[in-house]
Amino acid sequence: MFRQILNWRALVSLLAIFIVSGTIWYSSYLAKKIEKEERQKVEQWVEATSLLASPASTGDTRLNLKIIRDNDDIPIIWANERDSIIEHINLDAKQLSDHPDYPKQQLQKFKTENPPITWIDPLDSSRINRYYYGHSRLLDEVRYYPLVQLFIIGLFIIITVTALRSSYRSVQNQVWAGMAKETAHQLGTPVSSLEGWVEILKETHARESFLPEIEKDVTRLRLVTDRFGKIGSTPKLEEKNIIAQIEDMVEYIRKRAGGKVQFSILTHNKTYLPAKVSAPLFDWVIENLLKNALDALEGKGKIEVDIHENEREVIIDISDTGKGISKQNLSKVFMPGFTTKKRGWGLGLSLSKRIVEIYHKGSLVVKSSELGKGTTFRIVLIK
Repeated sequence: MFRQILNWRALVSLLAIFIVSGTIWYSSYLAKKIEKEERQKVEQWVEATSLLASPASTGDTRLNLKIIRDNDDIPIIWANERDSIIEHINLDAKQLSDHPDYPKQQLQKFKTENPPITWIDPLDSSRINRYYYGHSRLLDEVRYYPLVQLFIIGLFIIITVTALRSSYRSVQNQVWAGMAKETAHQLGTPVSSLEGWVEILKETHARESFLPEIEKDVTRLRLVTDRFGKIGSTPKLEEKNIIAQIEDMVEYIRKRAGGKVQFSILTHNKTYLPAKVSAPLFDWVIENLLKNALDALEGKGKIEVDIHENEREVIIDISDTGKGISKQNLSKVFMPGFTTKKRGWGLGLSLSKRIVEIYHKGSLVVKSSELGKGTTFRIVLIK
């Protein structure tokens, strides 16, 4: 489904690019066409105005008057050779009344928009008039239309992709929750049976040295079952001493790590650091991160857990001196199914991120990683 979303995003993006490109090209074509027609219209207006103003003009003037009256949308400023304004038409009446310098400001603007039309007085060749003009509202609308369309299409793409991602996450959450609950259900019966056999062994072989170890493993299975059962339902968050919780998990992993792996916990002289967590799920996250660090060490190295705080957050950095994560894999480490191990489903980090961010409203990220030097994962919990 994730690949389908990517394909849909690519398809929608290509379609949007095609539409916008076509619209921009056609709008540019229309704008140039309108711009050419408007210049011709202004030239006709200038000629008609000059003919009416000329004392030598005779004959029928109705066509000239019609040309002058028909120009009700193109703003024009009539100036002399020194650019002193003689007259203007189609400027904003409100701006003219509110700002005395408005015609001069428009004159400077028109100079940048279009070259002026120059008209030499036929009776006085030393008198040169310049007619500056701006864009009509229609031309501005045609030029700005692609931007408006781009905004609308961009908004449409964002809404579509957001809806698809939301649908994907919803389906994915349902799959995870269903799988976890079914696993808990399947484990429940044999674990209960094993707990019964442990009680029988206590009565018949109470002095055997292997019995406590069996009991620990059965208790561990019960804990795993409990964790899976909590996936998909809202866990109860209780205030716990984060330092004690982490120390217990580090000790559990230490016993299974071998003598060549060194563990250290930095608490900055603190023995108590409270945060609201679901203890079984939080322990699962720490266990997953410690096991990943242990796998990265490949039997030899150092794992360090740094627990500190600020005014609003409890911060846990879990670092190892292992092989590190390549740059191309950094964005994939929390994706379901991604793993670089020969064994495993690639679900541990994905579930851990969900537990921290969805159930505890915190964050789990890769703080840093360098090939050959190690990786640091950071958990942030709200106090």
